[in-house]
Amino acid sequence: MKNKVVITGSTGMVGSVVLELCLDSSEVSEIISLVRKPTNIQHSKYKEVVVADFLQYQDQAALFNDVNIVYYCLGAYTGSVPADEFRIINYDYPLNLAKAIHEKSPNARFCLLSGQGADRTEKSTMQFARDKGAIENALSALHFGSFYSFRPGYIYPTKKRKEPNTFYVISRMVYPLLKLLGKSLSITDQQLAKAIFNVGLNGYSKEILENKDMRLLQL
Repeated sequence: MKNKVVITGSTGMVGSVVLELCLDSSEVSEIISLVRKPTNIQHSKYKEVVVADFLQYQDQAALFNDVNIVYYCLGAYTGSVPADEFRIINYDYPLNLAKAIHEKSPNARFCLLSGQGADRTEKSTMQFARDKGAIENALSALHFGSFYSFRPGYIYPTKKRKEPNTFYVISRMVYPLLKLLGKSLSITDQQLAKAIFNVGLNGYSKEILENKDMRLLQL
């Protein structure tokens, strides 16, 4: 089957790898990448759409016909923006896009990059956990063809990058120890991206995938 894919966050650490996998896959025939600003990516099956407002998709609605897979990899790091903006980026952005796609392609498979500790009771004292749990609930309630939430622990970047905050600087330094302490604590960006990509194509037996599930997909 040839799949039409919509992807967000395609310039980020994980999303960029998912995009590479889509470009290289014979099972993906069309890619619509929603971006804030143009990139230099050129490919016969790649279409880049600059979105001025990630809360409004009236102008892009026609693009969402016959979508098979959505890879949602856009988000904000804790502490990188004020609390109200953090909520908009991690909850309102994905929900508004999902509603727009669902209207045109209700049978699509929606893959969300969430995070370890996401709280579906939405009662956690940590905003990250509340907001991630809330968007998981909202997307699940839309009843796409299928919905999957990926909850990685620390994501180890296999390429050198500028770390977003002190936590990630320290985590990268102690990554060898994290690996020894347990497979539930960390995953590489490559492993995570491959898991997201493969579940988008083939589905999975559970809606929520923790690190242990994603590692099994590498076998």
